[in-house]
Amino acid sequence: MNQGVTESRVDIEVLEAEVRQLRQQLLQAQKMVSIGALSSSMTHEFNNILTTVINYAKMGLRHKLPADRDKAFEKILAAGQRATRMTTGMLAFARAKGDHREPLSVARIVEDVLVLAEKDLQMHRVRLETRLEDDVYAEMNAGQIQQVVLNLIVNARQAMSQGGVGGGGNLTVGVRKNVDEGFAEISVRDTGSGIPADALPRIFDPYFTTKKPDENGQGGTGLGLALCRQVVESHRGRVRVESVLGKGTTFTIKLPLVAAPIVHQKAMAGRA
Repeated sequence: MNQGVTESRVDIEVLEAEVRQLRQQLLQAQKMVSIGALSSSMTHEFNNILTTVINYAKMGLRHKLPADRDKAFEKILAAGQRATRMTTGMLAFARAKGDHREPLSVARIVEDVLVLAEKDLQMHRVRLETRLEDDVYAEMNAGQIQQVVLNLIVNARQAMSQGGVGGGGNLTVGVRKNVDEGFAEISVRDTGSGIPADALPRIFDPYFTTKKPDENGQGGTGLGLALCRQVVESHRGRVRVESVLGKGTTFTIKLPLVAAPIVHQKAMAGRA
């Protein structure tokens, strides 16, 4: 009898390990879907950066005056730094694995995502507004929460693109400290097509979706929001949605607040 119980426990542990591994693989696959949604806009942006570098390099070669050459070098440097921010952010996002968590600035996590999504939003004529409070910290796995935020931003852009050719609309991304409830809150609000009231209770169900794939074939799998909820709940948080058909949708991620890291506290004390 005891041997049978032991074998059953071993079988359960093996199955649980396989489920965890499959969940990680699914998260990584969804991450690639999010990167795919940005690939066209990022390729376009890199082409713009290269054009800037080439044009100012030519200007620097043509002009002999130190002031003109300095201007050319400054423009080339700025373009190179912009490209570095984009590639660094994309590589960090793509490579982030595991489940290590630590107290991190919520605003910084969101800002890193916006670096990746900024050009995609511009290409689809989406006006971005940010309301990011400082000194808001939560214990997070940076890559996982970035994936959740990026997924919500891409969803919002796609919802606004459904309103007409070329897209357009307003996207508001916020970070605030909800001291009364003890949560750090990340909100993503769009002015898109909205979600039908009868669909709201099911939007976090795996494989349920209210949208069709966009012009690049992205979206519509029904897995993105289900994975978002799993990630947020694994962080002891919650994700909420409010939507009005034809007016837009707001997703709010709530993560337990934590104190700022000691390094940050010392830095702030040094500025006082």
